[in-house]
This record gives sequence, C-alpha cells and structure tokens, in this order.
Amino acid sequence: MKLTTESIQAWLNAFTQAIEENKGYLSDLDTPIGDGDHGNNMARGVAAYQEAFQKQAPQTISDTFKVLSMAMISKVGGASGPLYGSAFMNMTKATKDLDTIDSYAQLGEIIAQGLTGITQRGKAVFEDKTMVDVWQPVAETLQKGSLSSADIEAAKAHTKDLVAKKGRASYLGERAIGHIDPGAASSALLFDTLLQVIEA
Repeated sequence: MKLTTESIQAWLNAFTQAIEENKGYLSDLDTPIGDGDHGNNMARGVAAYQEAFQKQAPQTISDTFKVLSMAMISKVGGASGPLYGSAFMNMTKATKDLDTIDSYAQLGEIIAQGLTGITQRGKAVFEDKTMVDVWQPVAETLQKGSLSSADIEAAKAHTKDLVAKKGRASYLGERAIGHIDPGAASSALLFDTLLQVIEA
C-alpha cells in the first residue's frame, strides 16, 4: 500500500461525491434523533473544500488535509463541522513531513491522531453513539494491518443499538435506540471511499 498526495486528493474527491449522493440519506438519519440537517451540512463542507482546493492547489498530503479541515470548520454548522475540522487538523499535523503514506499501520496512526482531535473537541468516548464509534475501530483495524468494507459497515451498524450520550440525540434517551448515528454514517462514507482508493 502506498498513498501519495494525488491518492489523498482522489480520496477526498470521492468523499465529496459520496456525500453529495448520500446527503438525503444522512439527513433522513438525522431527522429522528437530531436537527435533520447533517447531510446538507456535510454537503456544504465538501463543496467549500472543492472551492478552496481550486484556489489553493495544495501540493502535499498535509496541506490537502488542512484545506478540508478549514472548509469544515468554516462552513459546516452543528457539531459535525468542528469535529471533522479538528480530526483533519490533527491529521494535517501528523502528516507534516510526509510525501507518502506507506503502510496500513502508518495510515492507522494518522487516523488515530484524527480520532484524538474528535475526542478532545467533542469529549465523546467509544459507544456514546457518535462518529467516534467508526473512527476508533477503523484506526485500530488499520494499525493491525488491514481494513475492509465489512469492518466499516459493522462499526456504523453498531451505533444503531446504542443509547446516545452526546449531542441532541442524548436528549432522547432510549428512544435513540434503533437509529444509526448520522455522524457515524458520514464517517463510514469517509472510510469506504478511502478503501476504494487504497484498493484501486
């Protein structure tokens, strides 16, 4: 496995497309347990990323992550903007001197740094029914040397049976059970598109 700057940019382009195609689905997930706007918020963030990317033309992995981070922080409402922004800001720092990412383990370490950004900003832990429930198992699986779409899907699906401890969904108590967390679902899209680039 080897990811170059071009690979990372291909990943974030694929993620943009996946968010566009699934924004209705993400907002539908968010409607019973949140504000119903997660899909539209994320779509605004990735559109801002594409616009900033055209202007700034980042030349490194680190700079590419930074463009996405800033777009998410500046354009995405609710909790997801700051959380995705914090994740990718940490990943910006973790890739500062890297031209390529050369192994699953190294990629897992970078994703783990992103996870740290999320947990520091959002104070959520595993099984609080948040995006952490996808980021943490993905980081751990990568660090062990692999990742499959089944791993990602299982992590996302696991949130369905959890009681939400953070965000608007936490006000629902047990009524949030039976609903997949929208942040976990958008994170699953993020890692599914990463996997496509790795396997291409």
